[in-house]
Amino acid sequence: MTISLSRRLAAEFLGTAFLVAAVVGSGVMGERLSNGNVALALLANTIATGAALIALIITFGPISGAHLNPVVTLADALERGLPWGQASQYVLAQIFGGVTGAVTAHLMFGLPPIFLSQHIRRGPAQFLSEFIATFGLLSVIWGCSRARSNLVPFAVGAYITAAYWFTASTSFANPAVTIARSLSDTFTGIRPPDVPLFIVAQLAGGLTATFLFRWLVPSLPSAAKDVLVAHPNDN
Repeated sequence: MTISLSRRLAAEFLGTAFLVAAVVGSGVMGERLSNGNVALALLANTIATGAALIALIITFGPISGAHLNPVVTLADALERGLPWGQASQYVLAQIFGGVTGAVTAHLMFGLPPIFLSQHIRRGPAQFLSEFIATFGLLSVIWGCSRARSNLVPFAVGAYITAAYWFTASTSFANPAVTIARSLSDTFTGIRPPDVPLFIVAQLAGGLTATFLFRWLVPSLPSAAKDVLVAHPNDN
């Protein structure tokens, strides 16, 4: 069955909006309920994000592939799973979806729709953390999607849940989410000046994993349409 580009873009927009709403909203809720315990707030944020990812990939995967992440879309285009023209539209849908998700989360908690983050996240450790986080994410996607694609939603959710804790950056691993979180001066925020560093690290990590798996799995390009969940493209 062929699914139109407009429906796939709508799925990417909605999926990314819900993802960011889950990230930002659970951060606000966790911080409010944790009574100053940062570890407890992070745990609440982690669980909500991982659970939302699993649900969203299962929901939107059959429609658009549930990329919800410009790095995943770029990797898919590099492996000829998605035409470049459509990939650019996916990225725009994801960015606008992420911003919408942040605004929606703020409104749900009685906050201003947009207020720029003051949360400092900079330096070599943060760059390395985002490189590792995104490298690992794309490795999980490429590795699982070849033989056990039905487990990709659970593998991605589990990986991001873990990466929140073993990376110093708490594993953004997603340019659209990073941009959206720069508009939120809450627990999950990132200062706008620190965003470019994160995006460069994410792109580098994702591309490195993609090129590595070309070598690890030589047949990868021929099956790249299954980046997350098989998604039908327009003819």
